[in-house]
Amino acid sequence: MGAQQLGDTQQTDASEGKPLLLITGADGNIGRSLGKAFSRDFTVVGLDRSKDHEDGPPIVEIDITSPQSMKTALEKIGDKHGRKVAAVIHLVAFFDFSGEPSPKYDQVNVEGTRQLLNALGGFEVERFIYASTMLVHEPQDPGERIDEQTLFDPRWQYPRSKKKVEDLIRAEAQMPYAILRLAGIYDSERAVPTLSHQIARIYERSLQSHFYSGPLNAGQSMLHRDDMVDAMQRAVERRSTLPPDAEILVGEPFAPGYDTLQDRIGELIHGASEWETIKLPAPVAKVGAAAQNAAEPIVPDAIDQGEKPFIQPFMISMADDHYALDIKRAEDWLGWHPKHRLEDELPAMVANLKRDPVSWYERNGITPPQWLQDAQDEDVQQPEVMREEIEATRIAQHRASRWTHFVNIALAFWLMTQPPLIGIENPLYAWAEVGAGAMLLVTAIASLSWRLAITRWLSAGIGMVVMALPVLFVTPNATAYLSDTLVGALVFGMAIAARPEVGTALVARRREPEIPPGWSFNPSSWTQRLPIIALAIIGLLFSRYLAAYQMGHVDGVWEPFFAGSAADPQNGTEEIITSSVSEAWPVPDGAVGAYIYMLEILTGIVGSRARWRTMPWLVMAFGLMIVPLGIVSIGFIIIQPIVIGTWSTLALIGAAAMLIQIPYSVDELAASMSFIRRRVKAGKSLLRVVLFGDTDDGDRLTPVEHEFERGPMTILKEMWAGAVNLPWNLCLAGVIGLSFLFTRLTLEAEGSLADADHLLGSLVITVMAIAAAEVCRAARYALVPLGLALAAAPFFYDGSMAHMAVSVAGGLAITALSFPRGRIVESYGSLDRIIR
Repeated sequence: MGAQQLGDTQQTDASEGKPLLLITGADGNIGRSLGKAFSRDFTVVGLDRSKDHEDGPPIVEIDITSPQSMKTALEKIGDKHGRKVAAVIHLVAFFDFSGEPSPKYDQVNVEGTRQLLNALGGFEVERFIYASTMLVHEPQDPGERIDEQTLFDPRWQYPRSKKKVEDLIRAEAQMPYAILRLAGIYDSERAVPTLSHQIARIYERSLQSHFYSGPLNAGQSMLHRDDMVDAMQRAVERRSTLPPDAEILVGEPFAPGYDTLQDRIGELIHGASEWETIKLPAPVAKVGAAAQNAAEPIVPDAIDQGEKPFIQPFMISMADDHYALDIKRAEDWLGWHPKHRLEDELPAMVANLKRDPVSWYERNGITPPQWLQDAQDEDVQQPEVMREEIEATRIAQHRASRWTHFVNIALAFWLMTQPPLIGIENPLYAWAEVGAGAMLLVTAIASLSWRLAITRWLSAGIGMVVMALPVLFVTPNATAYLSDTLVGALVFGMAIAARPEVGTALVARRREPEIPPGWSFNPSSWTQRLPIIALAIIGLLFSRYLAAYQMGHVDGVWEPFFAGSAADPQNGTEEIITSSVSEAWPVPDGAVGAYIYMLEILTGIVGSRARWRTMPWLVMAFGLMIVPLGIVSIGFIIIQPIVIGTWSTLALIGAAAMLIQIPYSVDELAASMSFIRRRVKAGKSLLRVVLFGDTDDGDRLTPVEHEFERGPMTILKEMWAGAVNLPWNLCLAGVIGLSFLFTRLTLEAEGSLADADHLLGSLVITVMAIAAAEVCRAARYALVPLGLALAAAPFFYDGSMAHMAVSVAGGLAITALSFPRGRIVESYGSLDRIIR
């Protein structure tokens, strides 16, 4: 019923003899409870901004900060119900748990109360009842209690505003009043934010749930909703006998300590007899809270939700506060004693959480963790059971691979003691290595706990730094280069290659599907990854050999075919890797290549057989290391005879290894990109899916458990064929393209024409290699312009008649050979339509 309806109704409840009772904030959660409780004996009228529910008292809409709005609303109530009011229960208040100052505290709480008191000036009010908070008092030490005589000392903005309102009421109220200082209200479905977030943290097994910065026996009194309603009813019933300036604390007299609640909640939710709680020093806790706020956008469960973490730095200062109540005045003046105890009500609260977790989170104003939202989206009937099963598997996998972190602890000591043992003379390099070892010791020890999975990535990052140190310092110490490469790689591998995967969303950890929907094979299987790893090992060995020469570890490099310039005693390889092109890099380019090859090997090992959907970011990084850098590597090979005037056999082998990697890597990259597109279309966050993975659509296919327990020929066939095959037409086009690299010898080409043949022939081979991947078969159409360019080149650069004939025939042949698609062996789901 709105304000207009109130004015138009002729029959009134007041004429039936029911006293009038006004409730501000009547459309709120507490207001509706009070409205229902008082409706039998009173004519209840609510005042609020709007009415969103049908189960509360009739509402007169008001803007409590507007004197005119308050006056108009109360005039309508007076005209309809008369001007005698049994009681006004004032609940309206601005509340913000950020701890930050807000003008609304004064506008709504203080000035709003002033407007209400002024507007009630023309009414006969038997009792004005204000819902204040026990937090206006100075907290006590555990074991002590607060009573109404305890000094005032509100610790943050909300209770400070409540104290201001109390002062205002004492100074300006022209009617008897009762200030009820309520403890934190709860029931079986809802609780005050501090308690509901504590329950949520334990339910989620959040790392924060194990830390607290105050005394573990400090706590706060609570107040069950039914007991609060009872106290309000008694205050109204005794409105004529209470002192005219009554101030009463209302709450359960005992305040269970934080640690007691932790253990009880942990036992009820997880069956844990004791929930481990560690006391953090307050400065450390404040730094952690501030850091979490600063890092808010990349916290897994805050991405795309735009909300700050609940624990704010200002709360740390109040962790010592203890609020246990002396309720003797409530017992004497109201005849009230609580019928509920928080400890007894916790089982019902937890039961409601477990029965419908998402609804519980919504009722308590908490954003559900992402895994719970994902489980709801996937229609998982028992998300907690799913979580427990997946988490149990994760814990078991962590226990089985815990030895890897002990290895990293040993490697940390190796790094800290290595510099003097192997003669590292550069002090910056030596101290950098010692520092890396010290940090690794911390992260590796922390990684022993399955709850601190993030530290495994920190260890991996340290491993990457260790591998880079000899390159950055261009060390002449070959032993240091070898040791840091191997130790850094071991640190990286031990940190994150072992199971379980790190950083994967809970719903993505479900075992199925391992094969993308519509695909006939798994692009992340080991037989798909091993060819890339093997080729990367070849590239690593050759690149390290070249880097050894560039860094002065060896006096020369082997080169069986190509000589350097006549005026230079170096061979072709030596001349290339000391050329201006190579030396344009701030560090040896051979060492950079070796570093990237090592990262390829390591990232090729990391992740499960479903990593195309569990770790999309890693697959993308893996692909980016191979595809673009492979093309850059080919580009470097192309310019060797053009810019430098010679070749390098070793560089050619390395480039060939990189080129062959491309077709073996693009299918997994394509699977991840298609997966990301599907999940975004399904309404998931792009950033979250990329970083933490997800489940996927399609049938739940049974994975191949033991891919290496088959015949060796079957395994080799899957490794080197499968999604990669070279149709006869592309193979022939590649052979023709390869022949153009040697026109200096076969057709005596010179100058720009020879360079053009070399460039275009190399590009033909590159396109052929990319198109060998079935998922990239459409890339073969790039041979059309390359073939036409080869056919036209002799006409632009004055080639001989023989050269023209060969170029035209070869170029047109390459163009024609680009059109047949060739046989496609595998299926690629939605990508089949683009494989033309």
